[in-house]
Amino acid sequence: MTFTSTLYLFPVLDLLLTEVPDELKPEIRLGLQEALVNAAKHGNKLDPSKSIIVQFFVNDNDGYSWIISDQGVGFTSCNNHKNPTKKKFPPDDSENGRGFYVLNEIFDHVYWDQKRTQLKLSKQVKKVKITIFSFLTLFLSSFKSKIY
Repeated sequence: MTFTSTLYLFPVLDLLLTEVPDELKPEIRLGLQEALVNAAKHGNKLDPSKSIIVQFFVNDNDGYSWIISDQGVGFTSCNNHKNPTKKKFPPDDSENGRGFYVLNEIFDHVYWDQKRTQLKLSKQVKKVKITIFSFLTLFLSSFKSKIY
C-alpha cells in the first residue's frame, strides 16, 4: 500500500488491521498510528509529493509484520531492540523518545534499517491451545463451584 504523506490515517489503519484479531486491534492501531505519523511528519516532513509505503504480512508462525518506508533522509539515533532493564517512559522534558517507547511496548520486534527510513514491526499472537481434557476440567470446576 502506498499513500501520500498525511496525518489523516483512519482509512489506512482500517485496511492495515483487517487481518488482525479484534482483541489486538486497539493496541496495534495505536502502534501503527505512531509509526505512520512519524513517517509522515518526521520522515517526509508532511510533503504531499512524498509517499509512505506499507507492506503487511501474516507470518506462518501466528504473527503479523509491517514494513513502513518513507522518503525522508533518516535520523541519527535510535534504539533497535527492546531493553528489558530500561522500561522507563522518557522524561517530561525530553523532546523525543516517546514514539520509540510506545512501539517497543506494543510490538515484539522493532527494527530500523541502516538509513533509518524503513521500520519493521512484528507482533506474535499467543494462541491458547485448549484440549478437550482442559476444557472439561475447567467446565467441571466452574460447575462444581456453583453447586457449593
